[in-house]
Amino acid sequence: MKDKFYAYILALQDTITQKLEAVDGTAKFQEDIWKRPEGGGGRTRVIENGAVFEKGGVNISGVHGALPKSMQAYFGVEDADFYACGLSLVLHPKNPMVPTVHANWRYFEMYDKQGNLVDQWFGGGQDLTPYYLFDEDAKHFHTICKEACDKHYPDFYNKYKKRCDAYFWNAHRNEARGVGGLFFDYCKATDEMNMQAWYDFVTEVGNSFLNSYIPIVTKRKNLDYTPVQRDWQEIRRGRYVEFNLVHDKGTLFGLRTNGRIESILMSLPPHVQWRYDHQPEKGSEEERLLQVLKKPETWV
Repeated sequence: MKDKFYAYILALQDTITQKLEAVDGTAKFQEDIWKRPEGGGGRTRVIENGAVFEKGGVNISGVHGALPKSMQAYFGVEDADFYACGLSLVLHPKNPMVPTVHANWRYFEMYDKQGNLVDQWFGGGQDLTPYYLFDEDAKHFHTICKEACDKHYPDFYNKYKKRCDAYFWNAHRNEARGVGGLFFDYCKATDEMNMQAWYDFVTEVGNSFLNSYIPIVTKRKNLDYTPVQRDWQEIRRGRYVEFNLVHDKGTLFGLRTNGRIESILMSLPPHVQWRYDHQPEKGSEEERLLQVLKKPETWV
């Protein structure tokens, strides 16, 4: 399964980066092949200063070795080895009318010291972070997510949409990071879903990503915007940074397993602001966004 899924994310990275370069029309992805001293490595691709994408990354990795003590305590195991692979992407567009997007699809195995497989699971999801809220964009994104889920299990969309709303919650700000999408983790074999069925579901979601996001980019990338709107984008990006550095489990896992720092922190935007006690004008589009982020909506 690990070889099969790694081959899938290798191909998916090519598909996604080729499409993003075509949409941007100017910038190309820079590629870094890296190795992890403890075992494994990855292929990082970063795009910067494009016509559409100010910064973005589409990264894959497959790492293995002894599970660090901090993670042993987290998983409640002793002297375990692990294998983890996945594709993680974040795109920060230049135009504040185009939302930031994040996605991740991953697979994990754990072994005892004799090399026996003792646990395995899939995880992942995708979520949208707008700076100016176009309801039709949020509905489109969630519709594609729901269609991917509905092909596999009727309850998946509602279940994983709620988990996304709960996970991407900036508790110290009491607001959502964005308008959500899907979030699933610890997807293990059951009587209803064996690991092949989980693979089919996760790859269905991964394959749907471009259709969920690219139509939104195409529609919004050439809209006019003001310096004030650009400032708002950078202020909201600050909240994005706060979530990734304070709450995100993937970031913490990477840091605790001696991951490649440049790849882990690829998700951080290049231009960001923190203004003291910044409040949007009453009745403004900026205020409307904050109201929506206070309580997750049902988009489809």
